[in-house]
Amino acid sequence: MSVKTDAKDGGAPTGEAPNGALGVNFNEDPSDMNFDQVRALSAKWVRGFVPMTDYLDTHDPAQQRSIARLLDASGNGFKTILSLKFPFLTLGQSLPKVGSKEMAALLKRVDRVLHAVMGKMDILTIGNEPFLETMKDERDARLNVFYEYIAEHVIAYRRKTFPQGCRTRLYMGALNRLDEKEGRTKATERWVDFVNRKPEIEGLDIHPHVDSLQAAGRYVQYVVSRLDKSKKFLATEFSLVQHWEKHMGDKIPEAYAEKYEVPPNTRVWQVIGNAFEKPFPQERWDDFLAMSPWFASHKDYLTQQMHMFRETGKLAVATYGVVQIESMQTGWGAHKKPWILNPLYANRTVREENGKVGRTTVWFDSFRALQES
Repeated sequence: MSVKTDAKDGGAPTGEAPNGALGVNFNEDPSDMNFDQVRALSAKWVRGFVPMTDYLDTHDPAQQRSIARLLDASGNGFKTILSLKFPFLTLGQSLPKVGSKEMAALLKRVDRVLHAVMGKMDILTIGNEPFLETMKDERDARLNVFYEYIAEHVIAYRRKTFPQGCRTRLYMGALNRLDEKEGRTKATERWVDFVNRKPEIEGLDIHPHVDSLQAAGRYVQYVVSRLDKSKKFLATEFSLVQHWEKHMGDKIPEAYAEKYEVPPNTRVWQVIGNAFEKPFPQERWDDFLAMSPWFASHKDYLTQQMHMFRETGKLAVATYGVVQIESMQTGWGAHKKPWILNPLYANRTVREENGKVGRTTVWFDSFRALQES
């Protein structure tokens, strides 16, 4: 679904604006994803993010793995979304101040990336998860000042470089934990207000990783009730990972233990760990999930979540996890957040059979059906 738009002012987006689309997301690691897998899902959109670190100062941004794969995806007929991730918390860095040498250095880095992607990506999202990637004591107006300054810089770059109009649409992203009161602050309100008053910004991104569809509903309602009529939202990440996490310490289902001769006191997280060490046949992975009430009771999650997004009339694109990436498996244990249960392909927990990559069948089938709805 799409809506035709035309360039009006310098840098304004051209072509068709997305409306209610569902694509795939590889986050920072595209190494296990190939385009045949994406085509098998009938997906037309691919999303990833690039960490805006000093690596980009000395290496060609077009060769950075996320950017390179998205440029390749574009060349293979897919629509693309790139999120710019500023990982200050991971790096132990404070937000640079406007006018500082640190900000000047960062703007040069931004320009290098913009040179590689502007006019080639369909959507560029300014920020990834700013309220989680910034020092805790800086998640106030200081965060807004920084991201608004970066956004103005990106807008000016697009206007100057593409005065006749540009393929790349701009969004701000992404807001987290809006289902909780703690996530709804003056800074998040200012974030939405900035999006609303900037005609060059088409909307904002959200990442509703929640423990229930009810929580997702609160999340979506917060956004929809505040966005102006002309604005849309992206949901470049979403899942029930908070729900899965609550059940990692559960005993495995009795029926599963009997069928596969597994000790009945085995815990859910241990079964997943066993699948890492020796990937299961597809049938066994399907049985493990289908026999687990905490998972099976949410087998229609993807369908219901997408219906919720689309019913607002304000969804531009949602993207769902496509493959089990290495970081999901690294350091696996009882307290590792189980992102591994989200992806469409179960490439690390299910062994390949007859050239067919393992999958999380319930998500895979739902995703394909949603392409046709």
